[in-house]
Amino acid sequence: MTAVAPDAGPRRRGGAGLRLRRAAVGWGFALPFTALLLVFLAGPVLASLLMSFTDLRSADLRTPFAVNVVGLENYARLFGDELFVRAAVNTAIFVLVGVPLTMVAGLAAALGLNSGLTRFRTVFRVGYYLPVVSSIVAIAVVWRFLLQPDSGLLNSLLGLVGVEGPSWLQRSDLALPSLIVMAAWRNLGYQMVIFLAGLQAIPQHLYEAARIDGASPWQQFRYVTLPSLRPTLLFVGVIATIGYLQFFEEPLVMTRGGPLNSTLSVSYHIYSQFGFGNYGYASAMSYLLFVVIVLLTILWFRLLRSTEEVSR
Repeated sequence: MTAVAPDAGPRRRGGAGLRLRRAAVGWGFALPFTALLLVFLAGPVLASLLMSFTDLRSADLRTPFAVNVVGLENYARLFGDELFVRAAVNTAIFVLVGVPLTMVAGLAAALGLNSGLTRFRTVFRVGYYLPVVSSIVAIAVVWRFLLQPDSGLLNSLLGLVGVEGPSWLQRSDLALPSLIVMAAWRNLGYQMVIFLAGLQAIPQHLYEAARIDGASPWQQFRYVTLPSLRPTLLFVGVIATIGYLQFFEEPLVMTRGGPLNSTLSVSYHIYSQFGFGNYGYASAMSYLLFVVIVLLTILWFRLLRSTEEVSR
């Protein structure tokens, strides 16, 4: 007598229904956030992309159907705009000087805390990191007063040793370097914490083997520390580059882009164009800046990819 297998159809249908109900419950919980994301983030991003291909201005908001599609005209116009070119050059200088300066300062502080300081390490961590969590506007206001030519603290200290301090923010050759130094001081604490975590993750037996082989401290740093910090350098470099490409609060609060547009950044120029009502042109600037950020991020990944990926 042969046994008859039980019908698995109802069980399969019941399992499928249970999975469907669970998925519906999950999407129900995610629906409010998804709706907010689409309405307040994805929607405006898509609208600004479409806007960059039009000649939309503030006067056209009442008659949106009168807006003309200009294609790539806004993007082509950027390269002939002397003000935008000046802002792009200032931003490039800010990134090319500021990012390495901040990374070197952050790594130096991390090396000092990791090797030389053990008792008050937490105190120094908090001290270095405090500017990172402080308001950038407040920091910019404080630095603006510190760099005042007559009553600023920096020039007062220089006066004590007989040196007449310059007008740091009123001279076109000193304003941008002053902002770079301020940005490096503010951001080195964040990078220090990241570098310190990376240094503490390096196995100590690598240093012991290097010392047994007779490696000097510089050789240990070059052949053990730096290769082991490759993922940390990649993360810090990408984050710093993205942030510095969008520097905005410093010129807004401290210099208003002056003197003579020497501190005008791309982000500040975009902000000004939106304020003037040139919405299509400002959107084109924004997406050109986005493309540059993507390209530089890819470059960082190409430069600091792991040795396993390079061998492939």
